[in-house]
Amino acid sequence: MTDRLRPIPPEDWTDAQRAAAQEIINGPRGALYGPFVPLLRSPELMGHAQRVGEYLRYRSAIGVRLSELAILVTAREWDQQVEWAIHAPIAQQVGVPPDVIAAIARHERPAAMLVDEAVVYDFCLELHRHKRVSDRVYDDALALFGEQGVVDLMGVNGYYTFLAMVMNTARTEAPASSAAPLPD
Repeated sequence: MTDRLRPIPPEDWTDAQRAAAQEIINGPRGALYGPFVPLLRSPELMGHAQRVGEYLRYRSAIGVRLSELAILVTAREWDQQVEWAIHAPIAQQVGVPPDVIAAIARHERPAAMLVDEAVVYDFCLELHRHKRVSDRVYDDALALFGEQGVVDLMGVNGYYTFLAMVMNTARTEAPASSAAPLPD
């Protein structure tokens, strides 16, 4: 399938696009890639989205390891190859075990997870598949992460669902990655 919203050459950017792109390039991401390529068509939306994402990815109350785990569950639930290609290697780097990553890729519940990983996995899966979270899973997340952590976990799921919708619609091509693509 052809990428519907390919990169816009920098010389063709409007002033608003240039400013929004520069904010991303100057931030922790260091480059304009993935969902920000199609989002550049709406620079104000892109700017707001990237600030939300920067918080959720780098500073959320649940920490980077669990945020990355939630991103992988979201990527798998949305069959989102770009998110998977970018975040599977990062997840492994920050301590998510390779067998957990591989099980998520196969749409299987990982056999051996730490307690906090299992809570995040269950929370994300219920939220994506049932559009709500059971009392048991909510209470488990609340006990581990507090209210801010639960809200941030909801935020990670929502934000990466938004990015998955953008990239699935735009047919954004996955970058080269050390991670194997998600199986069909």
